[in-house]
Amino acid sequence: MVSKALVVGEYQRKLEAMAAYDDVNLVCVVPHSWKTEGGELKLEASHTRGYRLAVQRIRFNGNFHLFHFPTLGRLFRALKPDLVHVDEEPYNLATLIAVREARAAGAKTVFFTWQNLPRRYPPPFSLIEQWIYRSVDAAIAGTEEAAGVLAEKGYQGRVDVIPQFGVDAERFNPGKSVQGPPWIIGYVGRLVEQKGLMTLVEAAARLDCDWGLKLIGSGPFRVDMEARAAELGVAERLLFHDQVPSGEVPTVLRGLHALVLPSLTRSFWKEQFGRALAEAMACGIPVVGSDSGEIPRVIGDAGLVTPEGDVDALASTLQRLCSDNALRADLAQRGRARVLERFTHESIAKHTVELYREVLR
Repeated sequence: MVSKALVVGEYQRKLEAMAAYDDVNLVCVVPHSWKTEGGELKLEASHTRGYRLAVQRIRFNGNFHLFHFPTLGRLFRALKPDLVHVDEEPYNLATLIAVREARAAGAKTVFFTWQNLPRRYPPPFSLIEQWIYRSVDAAIAGTEEAAGVLAEKGYQGRVDVIPQFGVDAERFNPGKSVQGPPWIIGYVGRLVEQKGLMTLVEAAARLDCDWGLKLIGSGPFRVDMEARAAELGVAERLLFHDQVPSGEVPTVLRGLHALVLPSLTRSFWKEQFGRALAEAMACGIPVVGSDSGEIPRVIGDAGLVTPEGDVDALASTLQRLCSDNALRADLAQRGRARVLERFTHESIAKHTVELYREVLR
C-alpha cells in the first residue's frame, strides 16, 4: 500500500487488522511527514504490528496533485509485490507513478477515491486520470457518491465501496459522562468557511442554556468566527484548541456533550465522510450534522440532521438536545451500535482484503 494519509498513527490500526490475515504480507509506503494548511503532520509510527512500514522520501510535500515517491520503482523491484494499493486519487501524479511502477513490477493495482463531485481537470491531470482508469485492476470508492462519480467520468472497471479508514472501537469508547454546566458543544476539523462554522456560532448564540463551544483544529476561518462571536456577545464561550495528536482524540471527544459537523456544500467541495462523527458516535457522544454530502448516511438514525446553513434549525436541534436527557442517552447508544456495525477498522480491513483476494484470483 502506498499512502501519505497513513502518517497518522490512528489510521495504521487498519493495517494491523489487515496484516492479521494469514494470506496477507503487507508493506505500507509512507513519507516522513505530510504538510497541510494546519501544519506539518510528522509520521506517527504508532501501530506497526504484523506489517512493515517503509518510510520513503517524497517530492513536492504538501502539493496534493504533484507530490510523489521518486524511489518506488526500486522498492517494488526489491519487494516483487503481487498487488499494489495506491491510496490516492486517480488524477494525482503520485498515483500515475505508483501504478506505472507497480505494473512494471508485474503487480495488480488498485486505487482509492473520495471525490464526490464530477470535477474536470485540465491536462495533464485529466490525461493521468483516464490512463489510470484504463490501467488498474480495481478501484475503491469511499462512498456511493464517489462510485457514481467514477462511472460518470468514464471508469468502467470494478469498484467496491469501502471507507478509507475505520474507528478503533476499543480506544474510542464511552467513558465517564462529563458533567455540566456548561454544556459543551464540540467541533473537530479544519477551521474553514465550507465547514459551516459561522452557522454553528450563530446557532449556539441563540441557545437558552449555559453552553460552551470547543473547536479543535486550526485554519484561516478562526478570525472570522472570533469577530462574529464578539458581535454576538459570546466570544468568551468559544474555546479554541489547535490540532491534537491522534492518540488524544478519544479523550477530547469524551469531554464533549455533543459534536456538530455543520458542513456547507460548495461548487468545489461537499462533505466526503465526516470521520469525527464516527469517532464521536463510538465514544457515545450524540452527533448533529448538516445534510451536506455523506453526513446523513454516516449518521443514519443514530444522530440528528439539519438542513445545511439553516441557523434556526441547528439552534432548535441543539436546544432540544441540551434539554432532553433521554434523547441524548438514546443517541449515544444508537451511535455506538452503528459504528460497531459499519465503521470499525476490522470491518473495513475485512472488505479490503476480500477485494485483494478477488483481484488476485
